[in-house]
Amino acid sequence: MQSYTAPRWLKGRGSWGGNVQTIWPALLSRPHASPYPANVPYQRQRWDTPDGDFIDVDLLPALKVGAASTPCLVLFHGLEGSSHSHYALAFAHWARAQGWSYAVPHFRGCSGELNLGPRSYHSGDFVEIDWILRRLLAAHGGPMVVVGISMGGNALLRWAQESGNEARKVAKAVAAVSSPLNLAAAGEAIGCGFNRQVYTRMFLKSMKPKALAKLAQFPGLFDEQALRASRDLFEFDNVFTAPLHGFAGTLDYWARCSAQPRLNLITGVPALVINARNDPFIPGASLPRPGEVGSWVTLWQPEEGGHVGFPAGPMPGHVTTLPEAVGPWLAQHL
Repeated sequence: MQSYTAPRWLKGRGSWGGNVQTIWPALLSRPHASPYPANVPYQRQRWDTPDGDFIDVDLLPALKVGAASTPCLVLFHGLEGSSHSHYALAFAHWARAQGWSYAVPHFRGCSGELNLGPRSYHSGDFVEIDWILRRLLAAHGGPMVVVGISMGGNALLRWAQESGNEARKVAKAVAAVSSPLNLAAAGEAIGCGFNRQVYTRMFLKSMKPKALAKLAQFPGLFDEQALRASRDLFEFDNVFTAPLHGFAGTLDYWARCSAQPRLNLITGVPALVINARNDPFIPGASLPRPGEVGSWVTLWQPEEGGHVGFPAGPMPGHVTTLPEAVGPWLAQHL
């Protein structure tokens, strides 16, 4: 992955290359390479949360039934993602090929049904991640490794930072892929130009209706007019995400939840951090440098790949590059 090169038919200079390597894989590439079937036979479980809400977890049991030492791969999805996102399906096929168990916990409101409580999810929700991982560990019994995608990766790293040496008792290794480690830099990037017109609109198209449905559940929870008027993630977070989760505003939320300033605090669990330098969401200049992280953190920063893209193969391509690189790195720590 450190030396990843995009296929010739998805090459492009500057921001153009990052955008096509982001959009094409998400919409048109296969989440697998033959001979694997396209469908993933998830089994869904609904878990009651300690605060009276629920989350939905999609599971693939290990093919080797009864092996207590069989690893479990856990994936935390990105903003507005799910177990059916292209990257989640790619990791599902990889895990099944290894005979591993696989689990995709959905952040609240992302499984297709609105959650019950007056809250949603956010980029630094390490308390929720801790509860989910510990429950999975108790249910699975075998060793676990964890990957977080985009927003889910930032939250996963925040969990590793907050957990310290206790993290190793829960997960053997973690990986964050295309994560906005500096939320302010990523927020500024996605709020400008082409990104604002395409990616921001895409996210707000699903986030605003969910927020308004939450307001119908809890009248007066936030300013409806301000939410409807929000045109970027800064404004949306200022009205909805930040106040609902105990932050003073967007700037406070982004500052307290960004994983990058605390990467040197990860001391209990090996952590892989992957960011393409042409990711349209995350400016390459904002990425951490080797001297800014501790010895437990490994940085992979290829020049190409886009945002959770890394496509390979002839047109239309596939997205197995990520699990084929990340999976063995995680496995070596088992």
